Amino acid sequence: MKKKIITGSKLWSIAMITAMVTACSAPAATSSTANAATSTTGTTKTVSVSEQTSVKYADLVTMDADDTNVSWSATDSTTIKLNGTTASITGSGAKAANGSVTISAAGTYVLSGKLTDGQIVVNVADKGTVHLVLNGATINDNDSAAIYIQKAGKAIITLEEGTENAVSDGKTYVYADATTDEPDAAIFSKADLTFNGTGKLTVTGNYNEGITSKDDLKIVSGTINVKSADDGIKGKDMVAIQAGIITIDSEGDGIKSTNDTDTTKGFVAIAGGTFNIQSGSDGIQAETALVTDGGTFNIVTGGGSANAPEKVEEGPFGGGWGGGTPPADMGTPPDGEPPADMPSNNGTNAAGAVPSSSTNAKAPADSNADADTSTTTEEETTSAKALKAGVDLTVNGGTYTIDSMDDSLHSNNNVIVNDGKFSIESGDDGIHADQALTINGGTITIAKSYEGLEGAIITLNDGDVDVTASDDGVNASGEITATDADADAATTADDSTKAADTDTTAVSNTSVTETTGTTSTTDQSNQSTDTNSNARPQGGGPGGMPGESASNSELHINGGSLTVNAGGDGLDSNGSIYMTDGTVIVNGPTDNGNGPLDYDGTFEMSGGYLVAAGSSGMAQGTSDTSTQNTIVMTYPETQKAGTLVHVQDSEGNNILTFAPAKDYQSVVVSSPDLKKDGSYVIYSGGTSTGKAVDGLYTDGTYSGGTKVVAFQSTSNVTWVNESGVTTANTGMGPGGFGGGRNRTESGTTTDTTGTTDAAK
Repeated sequence: MKKKIITGSKLWSIAMITAMVTACSAPAATSSTANAATSTTGTTKTVSVSEQTSVKYADLVTMDADDTNVSWSATDSTTIKLNGTTASITGSGAKAANGSVTISAAGTYVLSGKLTDGQIVVNVADKGTVHLVLNGATINDNDSAAIYIQKAGKAIITLEEGTENAVSDGKTYVYADATTDEPDAAIFSKADLTFNGTGKLTVTGNYNEGITSKDDLKIVSGTINVKSADDGIKGKDMVAIQAGIITIDSEGDGIKSTNDTDTTKGFVAIAGGTFNIQSGSDGIQAETALVTDGGTFNIVTGGGSANAPEKVEEGPFGGGWGGGTPPADMGTPPDGEPPADMPSNNGTNAAGAVPSSSTNAKAPADSNADADTSTTTEEETTSAKALKAGVDLTVNGGTYTIDSMDDSLHSNNNVIVNDGKFSIESGDDGIHADQALTINGGTITIAKSYEGLEGAIITLNDGDVDVTASDDGVNASGEITATDADADAATTADDSTKAADTDTTAVSNTSVTETTGTTSTTDQSNQSTDTNSNARPQGGGPGGMPGESASNSELHINGGSLTVNAGGDGLDSNGSIYMTDGTVIVNGPTDNGNGPLDYDGTFEMSGGYLVAAGSSGMAQGTSDTSTQNTIVMTYPETQKAGTLVHVQDSEGNNILTFAPAKDYQSVVVSSPDLKKDGSYVIYSGGTSTGKAVDGLYTDGTYSGGTKVVAFQSTSNVTWVNESGVTTANTGMGPGGFGGGRNRTESGTTTDTTGTTDAAK
């Protein structure tokens, strides 16, 4: 009999499992230029984000004495010896009949031998604890679950030390009637189920799932191998893993929890262990929270990133940019080659092959449960994310090697990375949060992605992050729920975001409110405005699409290091960018349809070190509201990849020595060493004896370059070309539609100002 599939939309909860903390606040700034007097009045509202930053495994999971008990004795237990289609029983509480064994009393039962076509049934009326010890047992049932915990207070399965055990079912189940669809896994429990011990267990779920619990599912220890026609390991109220070596080969999800009605349940919590997961759908998926404290994870989903469908970047007037993907030239960074299968302009990878769609990934029976799957289409696409949470995804440590067809880390709410080492290749986003993405530490290498980091609010507080993306490297996009009653009076939020994976049923617990009010100017000769007559800071570089305005998305960089190699925008915010500390290196696009920096609000730079190189058509610098100074250099022609750009002050002190990984025509540098009224010289080419990390040289001596220009900075954001100080880029260069995609330039500008000493 075929299994009946019952589908339905799921209610995604955003309630937090542990206490929240509040973070993120950005005051409104008043902007002015040398030739314009500007006054701004209005109401400043606080940006607040609820984050689950401290939740750990121990906050969610408690192991009792039964969970960790592996001891037994022959005198205090019932022995069940399996033999073909029969079994001999020594002790009380169990009976053998018709090839199966039924356990009807609490106690310890030690199983050994081989059952070729039969079932171990636990049916304890008094809800006591049943302890099953697999002591070299092989159990198979051709038409139902091999181990069926029908009724008990709790079931414990101990894998006896030094033994190998196997449990399997058939491809077809026989049910009592048409309304019955359980059990549906090789090991199926309606009670809490715990695995412990140091032995080995191989589970083959030929019909549907490998291991399923309708309540709690805990793994304390053991070596467990699962191969399944659908999900590998599934628990309803929780999946909690303390340790063990777990290998899963599943057509559906690898590990998942399913409770969607109780916000305190439906989570997956992992303290440690070794995980080798190959799944057709999600690797590890939690209905609510997913928390990992440590462990070693090797995860491949949907056949890997090479199996991802081709992405098409939407053009400014709808439709796609020609070819559908950013340029293939991702450059060659000093410490490595670009991915061989990075998509190119003609839809092929570097080897000339066309990426295939996911043909080997079987959609699970309950794939409609994924919150990021459209509910309006006839056929739903398979979610093939590596780590996925319906509410919050918190990573406190561990080592992760991920090759995912879909997002590698994904949350329908918030993602918090506190520590860990990540090696990621993604067919979509490297790390995606529908709401807040916060990185507090760790080493994250995203060697391949469509977009590297994506979230409505992205915050980098610490850690080392290296991103390679065929489109945007870092993309702060998506709308945050406004909590103030005056939200409708605030600047209109852009309804069309760049988020590729938004859960339309989730209610956000992240709130952002904006600044409203009026702006008056006494002189607009050097004041830019958008199409709604809103003042725009001059330093950011104008440009954009008429009729659009900045969203409330934000990118915050407060520390750590971030290196980006992007085919699209390097750092992209549909709202604003705030940088207070840290080091950011951007190797941006080579085409003029994108920019190394792209923001629709402001880029307020108050600390840290920033260098961003790439095309010049949509180049932006930082905003003139910044308290740290910036130089933006644009070249009359493209500079070859690896050609050093060197900036020094009038006393010969090094400000920047940098070798961009790709061809470039603009360079932005912001450093605490830059002075508002300083004198500087820019050189091109030459060599340095210093040490280069991601193309940025430290220490050493620079020599042999050609002087491009000498100049005196005139403001906290100084735009320079080969002739000297000039005005900000209009953002409408060849192929460009403006740095922020939502602003137009107005007002009068002059070509060149300041003192210059052009290269000869």
